[in-house]
Amino acid sequence: MTTTVPPGCGNIQYDYNLLCNTKAYWGIILEALAAAGATVTIILILVLFFLISKTQDNAKRSLIPIQFLFLLGTLGIFGLTFAFIIRLNEQTGPTRFFLFGVFFALCFSCLLAHALDLIKLVRGRRPFSALVLLIMVLSLTVVQVIIAVQYVAVNIKALKALHRVMNDERRRDFILILIYVFFLMFLLCIVSMFVFCGSYRRWKRHGIHLFFTALFSIGIWVAWIATLMYNTSTLGLADDLLIGIALIVNGWIFLFLYAIPEFCVLTAPRKPGDYPLENNTCQPKGMKKTYGIENQGYAQEDNTQDFRFTVYASPASKYPMGLSTPRTLPSTYHY
Repeated sequence: MTTTVPPGCGNIQYDYNLLCNTKAYWGIILEALAAAGATVTIILILVLFFLISKTQDNAKRSLIPIQFLFLLGTLGIFGLTFAFIIRLNEQTGPTRFFLFGVFFALCFSCLLAHALDLIKLVRGRRPFSALVLLIMVLSLTVVQVIIAVQYVAVNIKALKALHRVMNDERRRDFILILIYVFFLMFLLCIVSMFVFCGSYRRWKRHGIHLFFTALFSIGIWVAWIATLMYNTSTLGLADDLLIGIALIVNGWIFLFLYAIPEFCVLTAPRKPGDYPLENNTCQPKGMKKTYGIENQGYAQEDNTQDFRFTVYASPASKYPMGLSTPRTLPSTYHY
C-alpha cells in the first residue's frame, strides 16, 4: 500500500513521519523539547563531575553517586520520548512497556533515598554512606525491572503484533505495570514530609525540593492516566501524544524542581548549625577542657602525696617493668 509523503519529510519509513511532518507539528515540538531536555541533562552531568572536588560537606558528597543515577534516569526519560513520537511497531512496543517504568523507578528511588538520608540529618544523626545509598537505590529499582521483564517476556508476541495504536487491554496493562512506580511516588511524598519535623533547619530546604517534585509528579501522573483511561480518541488526542507530553513535563520538573536547586547548594560550605555539637563527655579526660575554678587545697594535697611517694618509693622502681623485684613500701610510709 502506497502512502503520500507528508510535507517536510523525504523518502523515509512511514513510522518515522511524525519526526518531520510539518502538518502534525506536535511531533516536532515534542522532539525539540526532548532534545533540549537531554542537552540540559548532559550539561548537568558534566557540572556534577566538576563539582565533586569542590564539595566540602561529606553528607552532600555521599549523595553525588545517586544524583548521577538520577540524571541518567532523567536523560533516559527524555530519550524515551522519541519512542512515542515514532509510531508503535515491533521495536518501540517492547521499549515503551519496559523502559517507561524502569526510568521512573530509578529516578524516584534516588529521590526516596535522598529523603531517607535527610530524615537522619535533620534530626542530628549520622547520614547514610554513599555505598548504602547506592544499594538502597538499586534494590528499589530492581523490583520494577523484574515486573517489566516478566510482562515483556510473557507478552512479547502480543507487543510485536501491535500496530500504530494500543487497544484498551494494552492500555490497562501499561498502567498496571506502573503501580510500583506509583507506590514509590506516594512513599516519597510521605517521607519528604518527615524532613520538616527535625530541628536542623538548613536541611529542610532539601526536603522542600523533594516534596514539590513528588507532588507535581503525582499530579501529572494522575492527569495523564485518567485521560488515557477515558479514551483519548474522544478528546482528539493520540495516546502517543499524551504519554509524550507526560514524559517531557515530568522530565523538566525533575530538572527545575530538584536537580538545578540541589546543584546550587551542593558546594555550600559546612556550617556549625548543620550538625549537632560534639559530646564532650565522650572525650578522654586528658583532652577535656576544665571549666570553673579549681580547689587549690586539693591540688596541693595531691602534689604532696606524689612527692612523698617519690621519696619513699623502693629503689626497685628504677628497673623496667617485668625485670624488677616486687616493690615493698617501707614501714615509715603511711597513707
